[in-house]
Amino acid sequence: MDDGLRQQMQDDLKVAMKARDEVTRDTIRFTLAAIKNAEIDKGGPLTAAEDMSLLQRETKRRVDSIEQFRDAGRQDLVEREEIQMAVIKKYLPVELTDDELNELVQAAIAEAGATDIKELGKVMPLAIQRAAGRADGKRLSTAVRKALSEPA
Repeated sequence: MDDGLRQQMQDDLKVAMKARDEVTRDTIRFTLAAIKNAEIDKGGPLTAAEDMSLLQRETKRRVDSIEQFRDAGRQDLVEREEIQMAVIKKYLPVELTDDELNELVQAAIAEAGATDIKELGKVMPLAIQRAAGRADGKRLSTAVRKALSEPA
């Protein structure tokens, strides 16, 4: 794990503990534990890309939980998960704007030489690589599908 990111998380953990902010404290603790477990599984420190991937996975878990809690009518749990998601997102790179995403998608389509939706498989790896963790897979896929299905 990037030492700067780990140090930032540990500093934020101390602040949350002093402020008696249980949700933030627990979120950071669970995230640090997930990172430590991933390092143990790998047998060494994570790369910056692996750190971001893990944080994105943790964010996606929160999104999935929010959907389930909303369906169950548990607004209290929805709010808790949203706070946890906001804590984790502080450590992720800034999301791409819609314009930046569209530019990225157009460049990936041009590089792949794709002309229709059947070539989605060629474009997605390039788009994911170019996004470098600044857009989730679902958002990327939607943008690529839209761009490939529009007439030129």
